[in-house]
Amino acid sequence: MLYKIWMSVVKEFLLLKRDLGGLIILFIMPLVLVITVTLIQDSSFKTISDNKIPILLVDKDKGAVSKTVFDNLEKSKLFSVVTQIDNQPITEAIAQEAVNKGKYQLAIVIPEKLSVDLQAKINQNVEKIVSSMGFTDSVAPAPTPKIIKQKEVKLYFDPAVQMSFKNAVMSSIDKMISQIETQSIYTTFQKQLGEESTQFEQKSFITFKEIIPKINNKEVKPNSVQHNVPAWTLFAIFFIVIPLSINIVKEKSQGTFVRLLTNPVSNLIVIIGKTITYSAICMIQFYMMVAVAIFLFPHIGLPSLNIEGHLILMSVVALFSGFAAIGFGILLGTIANTQEQSAPFGATSVIILAAIGGIWVPVFAMPTIMQIIAKSSPMNWGLEAFYDVLLRNVSFLEIIPKISLLFLFFIITTSIALFYDKKKRTV
Repeated sequence: MLYKIWMSVVKEFLLLKRDLGGLIILFIMPLVLVITVTLIQDSSFKTISDNKIPILLVDKDKGAVSKTVFDNLEKSKLFSVVTQIDNQPITEAIAQEAVNKGKYQLAIVIPEKLSVDLQAKINQNVEKIVSSMGFTDSVAPAPTPKIIKQKEVKLYFDPAVQMSFKNAVMSSIDKMISQIETQSIYTTFQKQLGEESTQFEQKSFITFKEIIPKINNKEVKPNSVQHNVPAWTLFAIFFIVIPLSINIVKEKSQGTFVRLLTNPVSNLIVIIGKTITYSAICMIQFYMMVAVAIFLFPHIGLPSLNIEGHLILMSVVALFSGFAAIGFGILLGTIANTQEQSAPFGATSVIILAAIGGIWVPVFAMPTIMQIIAKSSPMNWGLEAFYDVLLRNVSFLEIIPKISLLFLFFIITTSIALFYDKKKRTV
């Protein structure tokens, strides 16, 4: 029994050895993928935080508010303000055209008389409050308040800019304008109450502080490496579906599988041999990805992957994720009749499982129906198990439900493959 399994394993390694392209897919491509994607994501975060984004500012106000907006934008770590193009003042039409053509990502247009009208509106509101408190002359008739229309600060965005960038910018500018209004209200109250020397505290009373999880009394801040390495390792593991299913189809088309069955070897022994072989490949992939993240990433400007105390549990998750991928590959190779069926369908199905499983887009950002569907993807189970171990610092008992689902997926898919093959040969 053990000898038959061993020879089945040897056969699988010989098949892989002859398939140079398959080996490249299994080992080289995942490394290129994880390095490329992590570099792109890490550099995009650095671009936002380190390099200022030039934005156009059209000032129709020429007052205190527009000056404050300009000063705050200049002081910010995100933006550098552009008020002239080719030594010519920017008009709204010029700004709109430049943004629409993608030359700039954002243009801000401050409306006319914003400072004057804002102060007039605040004066009206403050006077109303002060008079209601009895601090004004009640004999003098109240003047008819002037109707002041609401002002709009226009934002022009490059059509190619992502929605997340738009929301971040609009939130930042909204906060800035609110602070300007608040400061103006304080100043107006000072004047109305005759307390010119009183200094109101301008700092926000309510602030925000992120509480970062601690492991061994050390703060652990997740970075792009800790998110990308588990995700793309899982993607690489599932890509063994392609060479595995192709090899099974080859065995059927070349008559190798029939010759195996004429020997005293059951189909179960063959599947066990494939499982052992490709499990070893999955673990080699996993350790290669981890090694690259630990030793290579710091030399190319990326944070090193911190796996302190996590490697054993991460290895367990990788093993059971490999089982799920192997089961899917065996099922696909058993059902497919040609390589033209197995290869495209295998690649497409892995990409679909990755998409709905949270590899490309976080599950929480998906629509409700897609969040429900994501729970059925084995990639989602594996990814959540990796995150539980690496980022949430959970114990082995807490990942048992997820790795159990992965192993159950392997059992179900291989059982269906065995049943289908037996039924097909008996018909």
